[in-house]
Amino acid sequence: MIYTVTLNPAIDYVIRVPEFKTDQLNKTTEEFKFPGGKGINVSRILKNLKTDSVNLGYVGGFTGQFISDSLAKEELRTDFIDVPGDTRINIKLKSDVETEINGQGPVISSEALTQLKSQLAKVTKNDLVVFSGSIPKGLPADVYVELIKEIKKNDVPFVVDISSDSLFDILPYGPEFIKPNHHELADLFNVTFNSVADMIPYGRKLIEMGSKNVLISMGGDGALLVTQDAVYQAPVLKGQLKNSVGAGDSMVAGFVNEYAKTRNSVDAFKYGVAAGSATAFSDDLATGDYILELVDKVVINKIN
Repeated sequence: MIYTVTLNPAIDYVIRVPEFKTDQLNKTTEEFKFPGGKGINVSRILKNLKTDSVNLGYVGGFTGQFISDSLAKEELRTDFIDVPGDTRINIKLKSDVETEINGQGPVISSEALTQLKSQLAKVTKNDLVVFSGSIPKGLPADVYVELIKEIKKNDVPFVVDISSDSLFDILPYGPEFIKPNHHELADLFNVTFNSVADMIPYGRKLIEMGSKNVLISMGGDGALLVTQDAVYQAPVLKGQLKNSVGAGDSMVAGFVNEYAKTRNSVDAFKYGVAAGSATAFSDDLATGDYILELVDKVVINKIN
């Protein structure tokens, strides 16, 4: 079974406001409310690809109930921990440019953290856990390290998609793959990239530090996969960009979906690129059919 952990889920409130202007009344032309959070997005894409998963994490208040109800309607499995306070709302404003305003979310207690550790203690080496997203108030900055130590007691394979410096503390535990985008990779090492070639040494450094695979999303330059043996690049697919929200999570889900079955990193890379592109070209997260339609269009070039 695949388990996704979303410590700080959200309702993604997506609104379209043509020619948005500050300091005056604006009216929406479209509105959508989706259960959000990086791990939840991964689970929703996995479901679209007909792969089961279980959502773990924290929900609270009427907003948390909306998330639980929405996932139940989509027939996704959940084992959320209820906490005081309201799950956050993230506003995604689509106009001439995209603007995001993310809420804070509830404060998570040490008791709630203990509950999550107890859930993860039951996961086995035949499962896979996806850790992704921001850390809510109340939890320590190294909470992901704490949770990974828990699952490594049972040799459980895991995936990480976070942008904080604590990634360096996680790498020695051997994630199956990590997925920084090119901006996050630059921030991690406090450098600037002028070309795709500039990124490769830092991808390799992350491999040396413990990750089995490093997937780097690069926007208009496509994506890189750095493995222990080689480096691969996938040029960006052509299509109309509609939705950057969730594209990275979809890439993680596409990769996980194939990797969990085959442990073939290059094949998983192809599915990851297809899933990320399909969501980028859709109003919401991509359908499974659209992802599979794009898989054969993905070109993988070994570059090093």
